Amino acid sequence: MQVAVFGAGAWGSALAQILATNGHNVRLWSHSSAQVESILASQQVSYLPNIDLSPLIVATDSIATAMDGVDAMLVAVPSHAFRETLSKIKPFYQQQPVAWATKGFEQGSYKLLHQVVLEELGEDGVVISGPTFATEVARLMPTAVVAAGSPEQSEVWVRLMNSKAFRVYTNDDIAGVELGGALKNVIAIAAGISDGLGFGANARAALVTRGLAEMARLAVVLGGKPETMMGLAGMGDLVLTCTDNQSRNRRFGLALAEGGSVEEVVAEIGQVVEGAKAASLALELARENGVDMPIVEQVARVLSDEIKPHQAVVELMSREPGSE
Repeated sequence: MQVAVFGAGAWGSALAQILATNGHNVRLWSHSSAQVESILASQQVSYLPNIDLSPLIVATDSIATAMDGVDAMLVAVPSHAFRETLSKIKPFYQQQPVAWATKGFEQGSYKLLHQVVLEELGEDGVVISGPTFATEVARLMPTAVVAAGSPEQSEVWVRLMNSKAFRVYTNDDIAGVELGGALKNVIAIAAGISDGLGFGANARAALVTRGLAEMARLAVVLGGKPETMMGLAGMGDLVLTCTDNQSRNRRFGLALAEGGSVEEVVAEIGQVVEGAKAASLALELARENGVDMPIVEQVARVLSDEIKPHQAVVELMSREPGSE
């Protein structure tokens, strides 16, 4: 099949590699003509060093070219560019199966991304999420993800992407899967801060466990299922991003604990840190829906420079005792 992948960052390029490895022709779209020229010249992406992309992947900066005659499309741009990208795709969209691998909320509206897809394209789709580092995916190391949407549409992406190296499970809880992917990034920042301050494995385990409880509470209120948080898009992704330094969000927290400013750390990482964008949005959603999310709240306060990282941990540990 012919598949368009929008977003030539590490994640979009890695998913393009999975599709191409399965024999599909892929048009990999980037908004940057310079990046397209670099990919065409080297068949590599700077975000995935020393990994040769399949010859079935052809880069382009033209949405019209990317969408010409394609059988399916996958969006993997950062959350802040999600609606804008869909709006540009819309004139060329002809009801092809659509999926997205973006994790986060829409800035300003707090909407989940499936709501944005429905508004822009007038169609339902499938979210691809789970515990994944792009470099390992691109190297075809064993990985498992979940494709969430209607059973019929999810099966399309199972057929397109499932392989011996990339196992795709289906799920009908699109809101829960999206929330897991967005919220785990915030908890990973907290885990990074805790480790950066030298608080040890006990504190990290507590943050992961209680963070998962916060994720589940908000997911249920917003229409998700609590059991989704026990799966790949919840616990799986949370454990991955909280414990491995390949995670940008964890590294972001580590650097904040060492005294770096938000702006300095983001610039140093050099890629989008979705948790930094999601923290305040998640807190607003929690407050609007009467959901207690103390870890998310403290991360948001640190990011807004209201408190210092050490004080955030002190305040979490000073809360009134309660039942689990």
